[in-house]
Amino acid sequence: MSVEKVLQTIKENNIEWVDFRFVDLGGRAHHIALPADAVDEETFVNGVAFDGSSIAGFRGIEESDMVMMPDPSTTYVDPFTAHPTLNIMCDIFTPDGERYERDPRGIAVKAEEYLQKSGVGTAAFFAPESEFFIFDDVRYESGMNSSSYFVDSEEAVWNSNRKDEGGNLGFKVGIKGGYVPVAPVDTQQDIRSEMCRLLAEAGLVIERHHHEVATAGQAEINFRFDTLKKTADNLLTYKYIVQNTARQYGKVATFMPKPIFGDNGSGMHVHQSIFNGDSPLFYEKGGYANLSEMALNYIGGILYHAPALIALTNPSTNSFKRLVPGYEAPVNLVFSKGNRSAAVRIPVAAVTPKGCRIEFRTPDTTANPYLAFSAMLLAGLDGIKKKINPVELGYGPLDKNIYELPNEEKAKIRSVPGSLNEALDALEADYEFLTEGGVFTKDFIDNYIELKRGEAQAVAIRVHPHEYSLYFDV
Repeated sequence: MSVEKVLQTIKENNIEWVDFRFVDLGGRAHHIALPADAVDEETFVNGVAFDGSSIAGFRGIEESDMVMMPDPSTTYVDPFTAHPTLNIMCDIFTPDGERYERDPRGIAVKAEEYLQKSGVGTAAFFAPESEFFIFDDVRYESGMNSSSYFVDSEEAVWNSNRKDEGGNLGFKVGIKGGYVPVAPVDTQQDIRSEMCRLLAEAGLVIERHHHEVATAGQAEINFRFDTLKKTADNLLTYKYIVQNTARQYGKVATFMPKPIFGDNGSGMHVHQSIFNGDSPLFYEKGGYANLSEMALNYIGGILYHAPALIALTNPSTNSFKRLVPGYEAPVNLVFSKGNRSAAVRIPVAAVTPKGCRIEFRTPDTTANPYLAFSAMLLAGLDGIKKKINPVELGYGPLDKNIYELPNEEKAKIRSVPGSLNEALDALEADYEFLTEGGVFTKDFIDNYIELKRGEAQAVAIRVHPHEYSLYFDV
């Protein structure tokens, strides 16, 4: 959409407010709304000023002035505001017109430019499968003398004996029993359909939705692939619409990887491929799973750099509550066709040459998509550049159920880091692939590690409720 089209949309839809948005290092969106009659061509030239010192991980108070530069191609009408509002995503610049090097969206721009300059291909395509939970009640606290959380869902297995539903209506979702059942077990068909309707109105192409494996309202909505930056934009829109639709229904949606204990967590399996113009570069008939040598090298780069990569694709302490064996979590750094227990899966069902792709299953949606997609692309390109062969390095292919392998075979398989701190250690030791082409800077990586270590420390020093069960009577 051009600037002219944006201004026309404002008039045709009687827009009262234009909401300018940017994303912070953690992937959270922020916004400033301007009266629609104050927005003109100059707004897209001069941008919108904001205070960068109030955003964690951005600038200090002594250099706080920053500018949002609107991207008219990201415009859509907000479906939730009482006053007609137009949402626009922005890039971040310094007051002197330089792109801000810690702007996650700017890093995505540089990653796409680096791909083109590398000569490997013209575009990288991404498609995240982002899972989430829809709860009826959420409460939590972390204080000096108490710490707790509580979630509830009408369809949760723990409510099978609930007495305030008119005698209990049954049809609760059992542990690991939630994969694509029909109603009345699946109680959330209509809310997911409404989410999809609003997502489509915002410009996303919806492919399907369904209930996911876990009890207590786990869901998934898939939207069509696009280029790196555009897919990251779409994922932010996706989260915004999912969470606000849930609120309209009197519920709450969360993308937290492991909000409940003892059942599957929520991941973000990321499909990815590289094209040169209209030609797919990951397909070669007759190869393993019809993969080209380039695709295998890309996989090699992903798996070789995975310990460091995970600091950006699984960047929360809660991420590592999901990355444990036994709950379909892809903790094993191997690749395989059609095997969901591997970190990298190659989909083989109903795949055309243009649909040939690899799927990195380890990430989750606490990741900032601009950073995570860029990092995955850079890891894969490093594998292509250095011709990293995943077979020679012992990363597979492994077409077996990994969880049922004998212990001596399992011991040979490299696993993901066991904590956020371990992943950050790996990133400190292996970051050069991210700085290729100036996509990430050393300053950004150091700042990011410092920010995330602070989060890990904040969790580590707090008393955990389960420690009372373990140690109070010692």
